[in-house]
Amino acid sequence: MIWVVLGIIVLLALILVFAYNGMVKARNKVDESWSGIDVQLKRRHDLIPNLVETVKGYAAHEKEVFENVSAARSAAISAQGPAAQAQAETALSGALGRLFAVAEAYPQLRAVESFKALQDELADTEDKIAAARRYYNTTVRRYNTMLQSVPTNVVAGATGFTRREFYRIEDDADREPVAVKLGT
Repeated sequence: MIWVVLGIIVLLALILVFAYNGMVKARNKVDESWSGIDVQLKRRHDLIPNLVETVKGYAAHEKEVFENVSAARSAAISAQGPAAQAQAETALSGALGRLFAVAEAYPQLRAVESFKALQDELADTEDKIAAARRYYNTTVRRYNTMLQSVPTNVVAGATGFTRREFYRIEDDADREPVAVKLGT
């Protein structure tokens, strides 16, 4: 009889250890995936001053646009957490859109190789940011599911694991499809 009780205790201890270790791994994956977003955002933030300087050379009178991009970049760099980061990056994307609209008015600028290279690199970075956000949200979903599933929810409650936020779009206008206009 004592062996049965001892076996059950050991089995329960193993279940708890495996549950805890699985949650630690999931939490670390979430942190790692957030770091992936952070790396790509840093790359984006580093490209923006070069882009602004290139456009400034052709459109020096567009001071307000440059100031808005700089302010949005500063806010994005200092944002903390998924919700604040998403909001700041949305504002930065809008400011960059206005910068590219200004650049469209200058055909000679669009022909400059450095501008085209920066634009291509920024587009590549945007794709990488989107992929990093998808990966982050996948790891958050897995982690949060573990926190809500038995037996890991018992371990989570006892050891202080907490839910993580998804990286989501705050502005409903950003969910609208992009309008493509082909002019003649």
